[in-house]
Amino acid sequence: MFQQLDRLNPDAILGLMTKFRADPYARKVDLGVGVFRDLSGNTPILDCVRRAEQTVLESQTTKSYVSAAGREEFNAAVEELVLGAEHSARRERRARTVQAPGGCGALRVGAELIRAAAPSTTVHVSDPTWGNHLPLLGSSGLRLDRYPYYDAAAHQLRFEAMLERLDRAAAGDVVLVHACCHNPSGADLNLNQWRTLTELLLRRRLVPFLDLAYQGFAADLDADVAGVRLVAESVPEVLIATSYSKNLGLYRERVGALIVISENESRAEAVRSHVLQIARSIYSMPPDHGAAIAACIFADSALRSSWIKELAAMRERIQSMRVLLARHLRTAIGDESFDFIESQRGMFSLLGVPAAVVDRLRERHHIYMTSDSRMNLAGIMPDNAAYVAAAVAAERTVLAA
Repeated sequence: MFQQLDRLNPDAILGLMTKFRADPYARKVDLGVGVFRDLSGNTPILDCVRRAEQTVLESQTTKSYVSAAGREEFNAAVEELVLGAEHSARRERRARTVQAPGGCGALRVGAELIRAAAPSTTVHVSDPTWGNHLPLLGSSGLRLDRYPYYDAAAHQLRFEAMLERLDRAAAGDVVLVHACCHNPSGADLNLNQWRTLTELLLRRRLVPFLDLAYQGFAADLDADVAGVRLVAESVPEVLIATSYSKNLGLYRERVGALIVISENESRAEAVRSHVLQIARSIYSMPPDHGAAIAACIFADSALRSSWIKELAAMRERIQSMRVLLARHLRTAIGDESFDFIESQRGMFSLLGVPAAVVDRLRERHHIYMTSDSRMNLAGIMPDNAAYVAAAVAAERTVLAA
């Protein structure tokens, strides 16, 4: 059977991780892997998570299954965290939330739901987008198309081009949009642009699929979902995939959820039945431990307050490294061509240099990033920012010559 299988190339990120770990150079810098790191280079367990986990372990009496929908108190808290307590979709019982194995699981279940409802649907994905979006959605059998979003060379959104392209999409098509902290560009829509996009979605009868992986990493928990709430108030059908890998640091626990908003309560129940059947056919039951921790934090006022403070500290750590790197680049290069890094949000930015420069940064300076020049700013530290800036300046000068 397996004689016909050729060996595949490793995933780009996983391959980069392997190269970085094998590199013995003392000053090597990892800007590739998409996890948060503190100033010691560690991906920490939040204090609120440690405390909640202890509470969960002390109160548990069984490890039996919960349900295909997951933990209901987690689902209810997630729905309120994303949509707000008084959102019309919640008041009218048009929203249904189902726990999933991380944001990846939520995206894939959402894709399978779209395929079950309308198999000929095209999903429009931003150019550029997170590398895993294409296999997660495309492997479901859905057709994918790209819309312009960000010009890496000019370091700016292509919003008018985005609107022009989506204005030609077929009615019923799905538009995947990053809710905040766009990965890989770090460039987000402002609220006026969200309003304009919402008007287009309504006029063209397009269905938004919002990927919310970084709530709280841009400004705060509420501001980061302002666009999501606006769309969900106006558009009758919406899918939202949400993850708690970043904002709770629960990477390995695989904690996520899919929220689906339908036109009315009856359709919402029908949608939920299909989501549960899809989940059953893929992974049967979602893992509970991380969701139990998250639910405990959301429900306990002291733990929730601690989480909000710790989340603010993570957000401020990233923003301070953006400022630091931009300042060192300005000094090393002698102009403001990389100041865009300071104004963007979340963990990622596209440096906007060719793949040849990325290769030279890795081979000559032991600075690791993906071939499209995506940087994880969590890999920038006070003691390596000047080194990274000097290396970028040197290789940029070589390329120009």
